[in-house]
Amino acid sequence: MEYSKLISITGLSGLFEMVGSKTDGAIVRSLDDKTTKFVSSRVHNFSHLESIEVYTVRENVNLVELFQAMAANKTALPAENDAKAVKAYFEKVYPDMDFTRVYASDMKKMVKWFGILKANEVELKITEEEAGEETEG
Repeated sequence: MEYSKLISITGLSGLFEMVGSKTDGAIVRSLDDKTTKFVSSRVHNFSHLESIEVYTVRENVNLVELFQAMAANKTALPAENDAKAVKAYFEKVYPDMDFTRVYASDMKKMVKWFGILKANEVELKITEEEAGEETEG
């Protein structure tokens, strides 16, 4: 499963793999229960994980950088429903995060998503980096 095919859908919990797209929506597979269904773009918005950025005290970073820092850190993931523990976790794992602009609900979602990615053994990398490396050679 490729990170580039993963999306978040407003109004639906968890992460999804885009299987196919149509003019009025997309066919997606849930990473949680592996069910496949059609989701209408008239009702829901789709966000590719590759396009999501996180506020930091410097320049914004792509979400994958945060996930890579989480993977490299040996600290156990906090319970996603404990806002204080989640914030303390990110203060240790990614201290450059702008905690005044990144909401507790967003941090909880990142912990949940990271757990899903880890459970599905998704390689945490952006496809654009690979394409850039190939053309430089």
